[in-house]
Amino acid sequence: MSNESPTFEAFKLNRQLLNAVADAGYVHPTPIQEKAIPLALAGHDVLGIAQTGTGKTAAYVLPLLMKVKYAQGDHARAVILAPTRELVMQIEEVVLQMAANTDLRMVSLYGGLGPKTQIENLEKGVDIIVSTPGRFLDIYRKGKILTKEIKTMVLDEADKMMDMGFMPQIRSILEVIPVKRQNLLFSATFGERIDRFAAEFLEFPERVEVTPSATTAETIAQVKYLVPNIKTKLNLLSHLLQAETVSRAIIFTRSRKNAEEVFAFLNHRGYGEIRVIHANKGQNTRINSIEDFKGGEVRVLVATDVASRGLDVTMVSHVINFDVPLIYEDYVHRIGRTGRAEKEGIAISFVNPAETYHFEKIEEIIRMKVEVAEIPKAADVTNTPFEEKQAYARELDRLMQRDNPDYKGAFHEKKVKPKKNIGKGEKARAKKTGNKRNRNQMKTKNQKNKGK
Repeated sequence: MSNESPTFEAFKLNRQLLNAVADAGYVHPTPIQEKAIPLALAGHDVLGIAQTGTGKTAAYVLPLLMKVKYAQGDHARAVILAPTRELVMQIEEVVLQMAANTDLRMVSLYGGLGPKTQIENLEKGVDIIVSTPGRFLDIYRKGKILTKEIKTMVLDEADKMMDMGFMPQIRSILEVIPVKRQNLLFSATFGERIDRFAAEFLEFPERVEVTPSATTAETIAQVKYLVPNIKTKLNLLSHLLQAETVSRAIIFTRSRKNAEEVFAFLNHRGYGEIRVIHANKGQNTRINSIEDFKGGEVRVLVATDVASRGLDVTMVSHVINFDVPLIYEDYVHRIGRTGRAEKEGIAISFVNPAETYHFEKIEEIIRMKVEVAEIPKAADVTNTPFEEKQAYARELDRLMQRDNPDYKGAFHEKKVKPKKNIGKGEKARAKKTGNKRNRNQMKTKNQKNKGK
Protein backbone atom coordinates (compact mmCIF):
# COMPACT_ATOMS: atom_id res chain seq x y z
CA MET A 1 0.00 0.00 0.00
CA SER A 2 1.46 3.38 -1.01
CA ASN A 3 2.30 5.98 1.68
CA GLU A 4 2.32 8.82 -0.85
CA SER A 5 -0.08 11.68 -0.32
CA PRO A 6 -2.99 11.76 -2.77
CA THR A 7 -3.24 14.46 -5.39
CA PHE A 8 -6.25 16.64 -6.09
CA GLU A 9 -7.06 14.33 -9.03
CA ALA A 10 -8.31 11.79 -6.47
CA PHE A 11 -11.25 14.06 -5.56
CA LYS A 12 -12.87 13.77 -8.97
CA LEU A 13 -13.18 17.53 -9.33
CA ASN A 14 -14.00 18.85 -12.78
CA ARG A 15 -11.21 19.85 -15.13
CA GLN A 16 -11.75 23.60 -14.65
CA LEU A 17 -11.13 23.30 -10.92
CA LEU A 18 -8.19 20.93 -11.29
CA ASN A 19 -6.53 23.33 -13.72
CA ALA A 20 -7.07 26.22 -11.29
CA VAL A 21 -5.54 24.16 -8.46
CA ALA A 22 -2.54 23.36 -10.65
CA ASP A 23 -2.18 27.02 -11.71
CA ALA A 24 -2.12 27.97 -8.01
CA GLY A 25 0.84 25.62 -7.57
CA TYR A 26 -0.88 23.06 -5.33
CA VAL A 27 -0.05 19.38 -5.85
CA HIS A 28 -0.98 17.54 -2.65
CA PRO A 29 -3.96 18.45 -0.46
CA THR A 30 -3.40 19.41 3.17
CA PRO A 31 -4.78 17.05 5.85
CA ILE A 32 -7.97 19.10 6.33
CA GLN A 33 -8.52 19.19 2.55
CA GLU A 34 -7.87 15.46 2.23
CA LYS A 35 -10.52 14.67 4.86
CA ALA A 36 -13.13 17.39 4.33
CA ILE A 37 -13.37 17.64 0.52
CA PRO A 38 -14.70 14.08 -0.13
CA LEU A 39 -17.31 14.47 2.66
CA ALA A 40 -18.48 17.84 1.38
CA LEU A 41 -18.61 16.54 -2.21
CA ALA A 42 -20.78 13.66 -0.98
CA GLY A 43 -23.28 16.17 0.38
CA HIS A 44 -22.66 15.68 4.11
CA ASP A 45 -22.82 18.44 6.68
CA VAL A 46 -19.23 18.92 7.88
CA LEU A 47 -17.77 20.18 11.14
CA GLY A 48 -14.12 20.98 10.44
CA ILE A 49 -11.66 21.75 13.24
CA ALA A 50 -8.31 22.93 11.93
CA GLN A 51 -5.68 25.48 12.80
CA THR A 52 -5.41 28.66 10.83
CA GLY A 53 -3.00 28.32 7.90
CA THR A 54 -3.86 24.68 7.17
CA GLY A 55 -5.75 25.32 3.93
CA LYS A 56 -9.29 25.03 5.31
CA THR A 57 -10.58 27.80 3.02
CA ALA A 58 -9.90 25.66 -0.05
CA ALA A 59 -11.30 22.66 1.87
CA TYR A 60 -14.79 24.14 1.57
CA VAL A 61 -14.38 26.38 -1.49
CA LEU A 62 -13.50 23.54 -3.90
CA PRO A 63 -16.53 21.32 -3.12
CA LEU A 64 -18.73 24.43 -3.06
CA LEU A 65 -17.59 25.42 -6.56
CA MET A 66 -18.06 21.85 -7.74
CA LYS A 67 -21.63 21.90 -6.46
CA VAL A 68 -22.57 25.33 -7.87
CA LYS A 69 -20.60 24.47 -11.03
CA TYR A 70 -21.70 27.25 -13.43
CA ALA A 71 -23.54 30.57 -13.53
CA GLN A 72 -27.29 30.17 -13.29
CA GLY A 73 -30.14 32.59 -12.66
CA ASP A 74 -29.81 35.89 -10.83
CA HIS A 75 -29.82 34.86 -7.17
CA ALA A 76 -27.21 33.31 -4.88
CA ARG A 77 -27.13 29.56 -4.42
CA ALA A 78 -24.42 29.55 -1.76
CA VAL A 79 -23.37 31.87 1.04
CA ILE A 80 -20.14 31.95 3.06
CA LEU A 81 -20.16 33.91 6.32
CA ALA A 82 -16.98 35.12 8.02
CA PRO A 83 -16.46 37.38 11.05
CA THR A 84 -14.24 40.15 9.60
CA ARG A 85 -13.91 42.06 6.35
CA GLU A 86 -10.27 40.94 6.14
CA LEU A 87 -11.30 37.30 6.22
CA VAL A 88 -14.07 37.96 3.69
CA MET A 89 -11.44 39.47 1.38
CA GLN A 90 -9.16 36.46 1.85
CA ILE A 91 -11.99 34.03 1.06
CA GLU A 92 -12.92 36.16 -1.96
CA GLU A 93 -9.34 35.81 -3.21
CA VAL A 94 -9.44 32.00 -2.89
CA VAL A 95 -12.86 31.77 -4.59
CA LEU A 96 -11.71 33.93 -7.50
CA GLN A 97 -8.51 31.90 -7.82
CA MET A 98 -10.25 28.51 -7.79
CA ALA A 99 -13.14 29.68 -10.03
CA ALA A 100 -10.85 31.37 -12.57
CA ASN A 101 -11.77 28.89 -15.32
CA THR A 102 -15.52 29.05 -14.71
CA ASP A 103 -18.22 31.65 -15.34
CA LEU A 104 -19.33 31.69 -11.69
CA ARG A 105 -20.23 35.09 -10.22
CA MET A 106 -19.15 35.96 -6.69
CA VAL A 107 -19.97 39.09 -4.66
CA SER A 108 -18.33 39.97 -1.35
CA LEU A 109 -20.22 42.05 1.23
CA TYR A 110 -18.68 43.78 4.25
CA GLY A 111 -18.84 47.03 6.19
CA GLY A 112 -16.45 49.95 6.19
CA LEU A 113 -17.84 51.37 2.95
CA GLY A 114 -21.28 52.16 1.59
CA PRO A 115 -23.44 49.28 0.31
CA LYS A 116 -24.36 50.97 -3.00
CA THR A 117 -21.68 49.28 -5.15
CA GLN A 118 -22.23 45.93 -3.44
CA ILE A 119 -25.98 46.13 -4.15
CA GLU A 120 -25.28 47.01 -7.79
CA ASN A 121 -23.03 43.93 -8.07
CA LEU A 122 -25.75 41.74 -6.60
CA GLU A 123 -28.31 43.10 -9.08
CA LYS A 124 -26.08 42.03 -11.98
CA GLY A 125 -26.56 38.40 -10.90
CA VAL A 126 -24.70 36.32 -8.33
CA ASP A 127 -24.01 32.65 -7.62
CA ILE A 128 -21.95 32.87 -4.40
CA ILE A 129 -22.06 35.51 -1.65
CA VAL A 130 -19.15 35.91 0.77
CA SER A 131 -20.13 38.21 3.62
CA THR A 132 -19.91 39.31 7.21
CA PRO A 133 -23.16 38.53 9.08
CA GLY A 134 -24.03 42.17 9.75
CA ARG A 135 -23.68 43.39 6.16
CA PHE A 136 -25.59 40.38 4.81
CA LEU A 137 -28.54 41.21 7.07
CA ASP A 138 -28.37 44.94 6.25
CA ILE A 139 -28.65 44.31 2.51
CA TYR A 140 -31.23 41.53 2.96
CA ARG A 141 -33.46 43.91 4.90
CA LYS A 142 -33.24 46.36 2.02
CA GLY A 143 -34.81 43.64 -0.11
CA LYS A 144 -31.68 43.21 -2.26
CA ILE A 145 -30.87 39.56 -1.41
CA LEU A 146 -33.25 36.75 -2.35
CA THR A 147 -32.44 33.69 -0.24
CA LYS A 148 -34.83 31.02 -1.56
CA GLU A 149 -32.20 29.58 -3.96
CA ILE A 150 -29.49 29.11 -1.29
CA LYS A 151 -28.58 25.42 -1.08
CA THR A 152 -25.22 25.62 0.73
CA MET A 153 -24.15 27.66 3.76
CA VAL A 154 -20.61 27.90 5.15
CA LEU A 155 -19.65 29.41 8.49
CA ASP A 156 -15.91 30.09 8.67
CA GLU A 157 -14.13 30.92 11.95
CA ALA A 158 -17.28 30.09 13.92
CA ASP A 159 -15.42 30.46 17.22
CA LYS A 160 -14.43 34.03 16.37
CA MET A 161 -18.00 34.86 15.33
CA MET A 162 -19.13 33.76 18.77
CA ASP A 163 -16.42 35.80 20.48
CA MET A 164 -17.46 38.87 18.49
CA GLY A 165 -21.13 38.49 19.41
CA PHE A 166 -22.46 37.60 15.94
CA MET A 167 -24.74 34.77 17.06
CA PRO A 168 -27.97 36.87 17.00
CA GLN A 169 -27.26 37.90 13.39
CA ILE A 170 -26.40 34.34 12.37
CA ARG A 171 -29.61 33.03 13.88
CA SER A 172 -31.54 35.76 12.04
CA ILE A 173 -29.92 34.64 8.78
CA LEU A 174 -30.77 31.00 9.49
CA GLU A 175 -34.42 32.02 9.80
CA VAL A 176 -34.56 33.48 6.28
CA ILE A 177 -32.68 30.85 4.25
CA PRO A 178 -34.10 27.45 3.22
CA VAL A 179 -34.04 24.75 5.90
CA LYS A 180 -33.09 22.13 3.34
CA ARG A 181 -29.43 22.91 2.61
CA GLN A 182 -25.91 21.62 3.10
CA ASN A 183 -24.03 23.19 6.03
CA LEU A 184 -20.28 23.43 6.50
CA LEU A 185 -18.89 24.83 9.76
CA PHE A 186 -15.17 25.46 10.22
CA SER A 187 -13.36 26.60 13.33
CA ALA A 188 -9.78 26.75 14.57
CA THR A 189 -10.87 25.84 18.09
CA PHE A 190 -13.51 23.54 19.49
CA GLY A 191 -15.20 24.06 22.84
CA GLU A 192 -18.52 23.65 24.55
CA ARG A 193 -20.10 26.63 22.76
CA ILE A 194 -19.11 25.38 19.30
CA ASP A 195 -20.34 21.91 20.23
CA ARG A 196 -23.76 23.30 21.21
CA PHE A 197 -24.00 25.47 18.10
CA ALA A 198 -22.93 22.61 15.81
CA ALA A 199 -25.76 20.51 17.25
CA GLU A 200 -28.16 23.34 16.42
CA PHE A 201 -26.75 24.27 13.01
CA LEU A 202 -25.62 20.96 11.50
CA GLU A 203 -27.65 17.87 10.64
CA PHE A 204 -25.87 14.55 11.31
CA PRO A 205 -22.47 16.16 10.66
CA GLU A 206 -19.26 14.41 9.80
CA ARG A 207 -16.58 15.76 12.15
CA VAL A 208 -13.10 16.32 10.78
CA GLU A 209 -10.36 17.28 13.21
CA VAL A 210 -6.86 17.20 11.80
CA THR A 211 -5.20 18.40 15.00
CA PRO A 212 -6.35 18.65 18.60
CA SER A 213 -8.39 21.80 19.18
CA ALA A 214 -6.36 25.00 19.68
CA THR A 215 -2.99 23.46 18.94
CA THR A 216 -0.35 25.48 17.12
CA ALA A 217 1.35 24.47 13.90
CA GLU A 218 4.58 22.50 14.22
CA THR A 219 6.25 24.84 11.73
CA ILE A 220 6.08 27.69 14.27
CA ALA A 221 8.84 28.09 16.87
CA GLN A 222 7.46 29.86 19.95
CA VAL A 223 9.29 31.85 22.63
CA LYS A 224 8.26 34.30 25.32
CA TYR A 225 10.12 37.11 27.05
CA LEU A 226 9.19 38.03 30.63
CA VAL A 227 9.31 41.81 30.33
CA PRO A 228 8.99 44.06 33.40
CA ASN A 229 7.37 47.12 31.82
CA ILE A 230 6.18 48.90 28.67
CA LYS A 231 9.43 50.77 28.10
CA THR A 232 11.41 47.54 28.10
CA LYS A 233 8.91 46.04 25.65
CA LEU A 234 9.64 48.90 23.24
CA ASN A 235 13.40 48.55 23.72
CA LEU A 236 13.24 44.78 23.12
CA LEU A 237 11.07 45.25 20.03
CA SER A 238 13.51 47.79 18.65
CA HIS A 239 16.40 45.38 19.25
CA LEU A 240 14.68 42.42 17.59
CA LEU A 241 13.78 44.39 14.47
CA GLN A 242 17.43 45.18 13.88
CA ALA A 243 18.04 41.52 13.00
CA GLU A 244 18.14 40.75 9.28
CA THR A 245 16.34 37.45 9.91
CA VAL A 246 13.16 39.46 10.59
CA SER A 247 12.30 39.81 6.92
CA ARG A 248 8.55 40.39 7.31
CA ALA A 249 6.85 40.80 10.68
CA ILE A 250 3.40 41.39 12.12
CA ILE A 251 3.26 43.03 15.55
CA PHE A 252 0.00 42.47 17.41
CA THR A 253 -1.28 44.84 20.07
CA ARG A 254 -4.36 44.67 22.27
CA SER A 255 -5.82 48.07 21.41
CA ARG A 256 -5.87 50.75 18.72
CA LYS A 257 -4.10 53.12 21.12
CA ASN A 258 -1.23 50.67 21.66
CA ALA A 259 -1.00 50.02 17.91
CA GLU A 260 -0.61 53.73 17.18
CA GLU A 261 1.97 54.16 19.96
CA VAL A 262 4.07 51.21 18.76
CA PHE A 263 3.85 52.51 15.19
CA ALA A 264 4.90 56.01 16.30
CA PHE A 265 7.84 54.55 18.24
CA LEU A 266 9.10 52.43 15.32
CA ASN A 267 8.41 54.81 12.45
CA HIS A 268 11.45 56.69 11.09
CA ARG A 269 13.85 54.45 13.02
CA GLY A 270 15.23 52.83 9.89
CA TYR A 271 13.54 49.43 10.20
CA GLY A 272 12.07 49.57 6.70
CA GLU A 273 8.54 50.48 5.64
CA ILE A 274 6.06 50.21 8.52
CA ARG A 275 2.25 50.41 8.45
CA VAL A 276 -0.46 50.22 11.09
CA ILE A 277 -3.99 48.83 10.70
CA HIS A 278 -6.91 48.74 13.12
CA ALA A 279 -10.68 49.26 13.14
CA ASN A 280 -10.37 53.07 13.02
CA LYS A 281 -8.38 53.01 9.79
CA GLY A 282 -10.34 53.56 6.58
CA GLN A 283 -11.15 50.57 4.44
CA ASN A 284 -8.93 51.64 1.54
CA THR A 285 -6.03 52.32 3.90
CA ARG A 286 -6.33 48.87 5.39
CA ILE A 287 -6.61 47.14 2.02
CA ASN A 288 -3.61 49.03 0.62
CA SER A 289 -1.51 48.31 3.72
CA ILE A 290 -2.27 44.59 3.56
CA GLU A 291 -1.61 44.41 -0.19
CA ASP A 292 1.71 46.25 0.19
CA PHE A 293 2.64 43.92 3.04
CA LYS A 294 1.78 40.88 0.91
CA GLY A 295 3.82 42.32 -1.95
CA GLY A 296 6.89 42.75 0.25
CA GLU A 297 6.93 46.55 0.05
CA VAL A 298 6.13 46.77 3.78
CA ARG A 299 8.45 45.02 6.22
CA VAL A 300 6.52 45.54 9.46
CA LEU A 301 2.77 45.60 9.96
CA VAL A 302 1.45 46.76 13.35
CA ALA A 303 -2.09 45.51 13.92
CA THR A 304 -4.83 44.81 16.41
CA ASP A 305 -6.71 41.50 16.33
CA VAL A 306 -8.67 42.82 13.36
CA ALA A 307 -5.83 41.22 11.36
CA SER A 308 -5.30 38.03 13.38
CA ARG A 309 -7.59 36.29 10.89
CA GLY A 310 -7.92 37.01 7.23
CA LEU A 311 -4.27 37.71 6.49
CA ASP A 312 -3.01 35.03 4.15
CA VAL A 313 0.64 35.92 3.63
CA THR A 314 2.99 32.98 3.17
CA MET A 315 6.29 34.79 3.76
CA VAL A 316 5.77 36.22 7.27
CA SER A 317 8.97 35.35 9.14
CA HIS A 318 7.92 36.61 12.58
CA VAL A 319 4.79 37.31 14.59
CA ILE A 320 5.39 39.41 17.70
CA ASN A 321 2.74 39.61 20.40
CA PHE A 322 3.55 43.01 21.86
CA ASP A 323 0.49 42.49 24.09
CA VAL A 324 -0.83 39.09 25.16
CA PRO A 325 -4.37 38.59 23.79
CA LEU A 326 -7.21 38.54 26.32
CA ILE A 327 -9.24 36.14 24.15
CA TYR A 328 -6.89 33.21 24.55
CA GLU A 329 -7.86 31.42 21.33
CA ASP A 330 -6.70 34.52 19.43
CA TYR A 331 -3.14 33.52 20.29
CA VAL A 332 -3.50 30.56 17.92
CA HIS A 333 -4.86 32.81 15.17
CA ARG A 334 -2.23 35.50 15.66
CA ILE A 335 0.77 33.20 15.46
CA GLY A 336 -0.91 31.32 12.61
CA ARG A 337 0.01 34.29 10.39
CA THR A 338 3.51 32.80 10.24
CA GLY A 339 4.62 29.23 9.49
CA ARG A 340 2.06 29.02 6.68
CA ALA A 341 2.15 26.76 3.63
CA GLU A 342 4.64 24.44 5.38
CA LYS A 343 7.18 27.26 5.79
CA GLU A 344 8.87 27.85 9.13
CA GLY A 345 8.07 30.87 11.29
CA ILE A 346 8.82 32.35 14.69
CA ALA A 347 6.25 33.59 17.21
CA ILE A 348 7.50 35.87 20.00
CA SER A 349 5.44 37.05 22.96
CA PHE A 350 6.24 39.89 25.36
CA VAL A 351 4.71 39.08 28.76
CA ASN A 352 4.52 41.72 31.50
CA PRO A 353 3.88 40.78 35.18
CA ALA A 354 0.09 41.07 34.85
CA GLU A 355 0.04 39.18 31.54
CA THR A 356 1.70 36.10 33.07
CA TYR A 357 -1.77 35.09 34.29
CA HIS A 358 -3.20 35.26 30.74
CA PHE A 359 -0.23 33.50 29.15
CA GLU A 360 -0.49 30.59 31.58
CA LYS A 361 -4.13 30.20 30.47
CA ILE A 362 -2.98 30.23 26.82
CA GLU A 363 -0.42 27.51 27.58
CA GLU A 364 -3.22 25.40 29.08
CA ILE A 365 -5.27 25.80 25.88
CA ILE A 366 -2.42 24.98 23.49
CA ARG A 367 -1.24 22.20 25.82
CA MET A 368 2.39 23.20 25.87
CA LYS A 369 4.81 25.37 27.80
CA VAL A 370 6.38 28.08 25.69
CA GLU A 371 10.12 28.45 26.15
CA VAL A 372 11.31 31.51 28.10
CA ALA A 373 14.02 33.47 26.30
CA GLU A 374 16.48 35.74 28.10
CA ILE A 375 16.27 39.42 27.22
CA PRO A 376 19.43 40.31 25.27
CA LYS A 377 21.86 42.61 27.07
CA ALA A 378 21.70 45.02 24.13
CA ALA A 379 18.00 45.61 24.87
CA ASP A 380 17.83 48.08 27.74
CA VAL A 381 15.81 46.78 30.72
CA THR A 382 14.49 49.88 32.49
CA ASN A 383 13.18 50.26 36.02
CA THR A 384 9.42 50.01 36.34
CA PRO A 385 7.77 53.27 37.49
CA PHE A 386 5.89 52.96 40.79
CA GLU A 387 2.49 53.68 39.19
CA GLU A 388 3.00 51.01 36.53
CA LYS A 389 4.11 48.47 39.12
CA GLN A 390 1.01 49.23 41.22
CA ALA A 391 -1.22 48.87 38.15
CA TYR A 392 0.20 45.39 37.44
CA ALA A 393 -0.33 44.35 41.07
CA ARG A 394 -3.92 45.59 41.08
CA GLU A 395 -4.66 43.81 37.80
CA LEU A 396 -3.22 40.54 39.11
CA ASP A 397 -5.31 40.88 42.26
CA ARG A 398 -8.44 41.40 40.15
CA LEU A 399 -7.71 38.36 37.99
CA MET A 400 -6.89 36.11 40.93
CA GLN A 401 -10.00 37.23 42.80
CA ARG A 402 -12.09 36.54 39.69
CA ASP A 403 -10.95 32.91 39.86
CA ASN A 404 -11.22 32.75 43.64
CA PRO A 405 -13.56 35.21 45.40
CA ASP A 406 -11.86 34.43 48.73
CA TYR A 407 -8.47 35.47 47.41
CA LYS A 408 -6.93 38.38 49.33
CA GLY A 409 -4.11 40.10 47.51
CA ALA A 410 -1.84 43.04 48.13
CA PHE A 411 -4.63 45.56 47.52
CA HIS A 412 -7.26 43.71 49.55
CA GLU A 413 -5.38 43.23 52.81
CA LYS A 414 -6.51 45.29 55.80
CA LYS A 415 -4.12 48.14 56.28
CA VAL A 416 -2.93 48.59 59.91
CA LYS A 417 -1.77 52.08 60.78
CA PRO A 418 1.61 52.11 62.51
CA LYS A 419 1.73 53.49 66.06
CA LYS A 420 3.34 56.86 66.41
CA ASN A 421 6.21 57.39 68.83
CA ILE A 422 5.41 60.47 70.86
CA GLY A 423 7.36 62.19 73.60
CA LYS A 424 6.37 62.90 77.23
CA GLY A 425 5.21 66.46 76.44
CA GLU A 426 2.97 65.23 73.62
CA LYS A 427 1.55 62.52 75.90
CA ALA A 428 0.73 65.11 78.57
CA ARG A 429 -0.97 67.36 76.02
CA ALA A 430 -2.97 64.42 74.65
CA LYS A 431 -4.01 63.44 78.18
CA LYS A 432 -5.00 67.03 78.99
CA THR A 433 -7.01 67.29 75.72
CA GLY A 434 -8.70 63.97 76.47
CA ASN A 435 -9.62 65.01 80.01
CA LYS A 436 -11.04 68.31 78.76
CA ARG A 437 -13.13 66.45 76.13
CA ASN A 438 -14.46 64.09 78.81
CA ARG A 439 -15.40 67.04 81.12
CA ASN A 440 -17.30 68.73 78.26
CA GLN A 441 -19.16 65.51 77.47
CA MET A 442 -20.18 65.07 81.15
CA LYS A 443 -21.32 68.73 81.35
CA THR A 444 -23.53 68.30 78.27
CA LYS A 445 -25.01 65.08 79.72
CA ASN A 446 -25.85 66.76 83.03
CA GLN A 447 -27.57 69.67 81.27
CA LYS A 448 -29.74 67.20 79.34
CA ASN A 449 -30.70 65.38 82.55
CA LYS A 450 -31.74 68.67 84.24
CA GLY A 451 -33.93 69.48 81.24
CA LYS A 452 -35.79 66.23 81.70
